[in-house]
This record gives sequence, structure tokens and C-alpha cells, in this order.
Amino acid sequence: MPVDPGYMEYVMEMLQPLGDVKSRSMFGGYGVFESGDMFALVSNDTLYFKADDSNRSRYEDAGSAQFKPMPYWELPAEVLDSEAEVEEWARLSIELAHAGPKKKRRTKRGTRQNP
Repeated sequence: MPVDPGYMEYVMEMLQPLGDVKSRSMFGGYGVFESGDMFALVSNDTLYFKADDSNRSRYEDAGSAQFKPMPYWELPAEVLDSEAEVEEWARLSIELAHAGPKKKRRTKRGTRQNP
């Protein structure tokens, strides 16, 4: 099911204060990036943030679902009601994204380079 353009606009407006936030269409949904690192995704009008051992329990405690098999968890509805909480949860995910291993990016000629 495709993402509603109005929902995607809402998500991007909410996340803009966090820095260089951009989205890119990916596999029927959207990847959300801050300074080139993916920290969130949107699928079926649901916002998911990146999680690992440091913050996964917050999502589990809130009853969130994982976007399997990827390390992204549904942002709880009660968090979406507060811009301050969305920002707090997003910043943790952005830190994870920036700390993670960097993938090699393809150049125009098909060769790989480090970011």
C-alpha cells in the first residue's frame, strides 16, 4: 500500500527542525535521512525509527511493532501527539544512524567509494 502524500508531508514537516532531513522513495515507502544517514522509514502511513539495544526497550515497552527484518520500530501513537517527544525519539535514532557503519556509495561509473 503506497504512502499517502499528505502523511509524508506531515512527517517531513515534523522532522525538519532536526537538521538536514530528506526523504527518498524506496520499495513502496520512504527512507528518511539526516545528513545522508537513514534513521527512519515510512511504510503504509506508519513512521518507524531506527533502534538497537540502546533504545529498543522503549519501543517494546510501548507495544510497538518492528518493521522486520530491519532494525526499525513503529513510533508509538502517544509519542506522535507531542512534537517534543517525536524530536527526542528521532534524535536517538539519528545518533544511531550516524554511529553505524558507513556503506560504500556507487559513483557514476559503477565503482564504489567511501562516503
